[in-house]
Amino acid sequence: MTNEAGAVRRGRRAGGGAARRAERTATRFEFSRFITRNVPDLEVLNAEALEIIEANAETLLQEVGVNFVDNPSALALWKDAGADIDGERVRIPKGLARQLCATAPSTFTQHARNPERNVEIGGRNLVLAPVYGPPFVRDLAGGRRYATIEDFRNFVKLGQMSKWLHHSGGTVCEPTDVAVNKRHLDMLHAHMTLSDKPYMGSVTLPERAEDSIEMSRIVFGSDFVDQHTVMTSLVNINSPLTFDSVMMGALEVYARANQAAIISPFIVGGAMAPVTVAGTLTQVLAEVMAGVAYSQLIRTGAPVVFGAFVTSIDMNSGAPTFGTPEAAQITLGAGQLARRLGLPYRSAGSFCGSKLPDAQAGYETANSLNIGLLSGVNFMLHACGWLEGGLVSSYEKYVMDADQLGVLHKMAAGIDLSTNGQGMDAIREVGPGGHYLGCSHTQENYKDAFWRSGVLDYKPFETWEEEGARDTSALAQQKVQKMLGEYQAPGLDPGISEALDDYILRKKAAVPDSFV
Repeated sequence: MTNEAGAVRRGRRAGGGAARRAERTATRFEFSRFITRNVPDLEVLNAEALEIIEANAETLLQEVGVNFVDNPSALALWKDAGADIDGERVRIPKGLARQLCATAPSTFTQHARNPERNVEIGGRNLVLAPVYGPPFVRDLAGGRRYATIEDFRNFVKLGQMSKWLHHSGGTVCEPTDVAVNKRHLDMLHAHMTLSDKPYMGSVTLPERAEDSIEMSRIVFGSDFVDQHTVMTSLVNINSPLTFDSVMMGALEVYARANQAAIISPFIVGGAMAPVTVAGTLTQVLAEVMAGVAYSQLIRTGAPVVFGAFVTSIDMNSGAPTFGTPEAAQITLGAGQLARRLGLPYRSAGSFCGSKLPDAQAGYETANSLNIGLLSGVNFMLHACGWLEGGLVSSYEKYVMDADQLGVLHKMAAGIDLSTNGQGMDAIREVGPGGHYLGCSHTQENYKDAFWRSGVLDYKPFETWEEEGARDTSALAQQKVQKMLGEYQAPGLDPGISEALDDYILRKKAAVPDSFV
């Protein structure tokens, strides 16, 4: 609302300003349902281009093939399926990978322990999940430092409190103060107890994936987990064209248990794939098809997601770059390829190479988030908090990005053409030369008519200056403190909580700590 609109309302109702201030400052626990797009996808490849890339990917799989490293059982499965095996090289005849991919579901439900937070992955839906994987964290008070389990728990709390995030995520930062071989237990425990949104499982070893499933059985019940998908996991391909036994081992565990996996090449264009958009798309499609096909060899119908994590490279410094037009073209093109395969699609995020949540971070992040919406992404990992090329989880940027995810919700809703949306009554009421501030239509719609930021500052200069001339990072720091201060843990059955604690204690006691 403008200042003039506020004046109109104050004139109509005494005490309105105080009531609005109380409403704004009251503790709220609002959560938005996952996005269902009412806007079209942006398609950059015509039919001929799609056919060329698909044909090239099939040729690549047949003539060059992919490596399955240190995984004899995978080689045996591929041989039985009709692939040509040469050492660790798997050459897949044209048509075979696509045929196997056809059994993967086009959509699936990931269940949360609070059923109101369940998400539908695929179709016209977009699920937003936070940053994943950084070993460092940054905030205004402490600067850049190694992440701890306390940081991890704080980010899970922020995710639980963030209105526009639909998913708690996975490794929101890497807690380096906990032993490498045990930290997955504490991370899962945080997601399971501090949030009631969906979460991701561990993939750093197959046995850690097994722990993820066993802990999920404690939370949901064994029968429920056996019949429903309660986890999504991130399985990266070692581009170019290499499937290592650790990630594939985790994929095997999840596929057998009917738990979802995002099968995602990790590509820096010019280093791990060709410098051209079409060449990179060819490699992405070949790698994803091989990975998805393998998941279906493990269990027909296992839920999987077509992943595409792609950046370009600065040819002067060798550093990855983000928010670039080439990355946008690949993200858009991969979306078209995923839809033609009938698979849910994962890509985009709050990507940036900046060291601080500054203008560079804002520009690059906005480019990537908006392209993600337009490309038809169904699962957006790294939707908030990403800094320094994925090395840092930033507290301030987490809430800045999470706030801007509300823009994606508003854009995806499309344009309201209902009787109310057309606004004809308002135009008739105001007539020539009037204003709309006090008309009935405005009064009925003003609360929801425009998206409103919960972080950015739109106050007059004098007010902004009197309040300390705070920039966006300072405002975000204040928002972080408020959210953590108001956090309330979602209820959890004491028996489940005790069983989780007991499981973790037993698993930790069974082996000595390892930090390598």
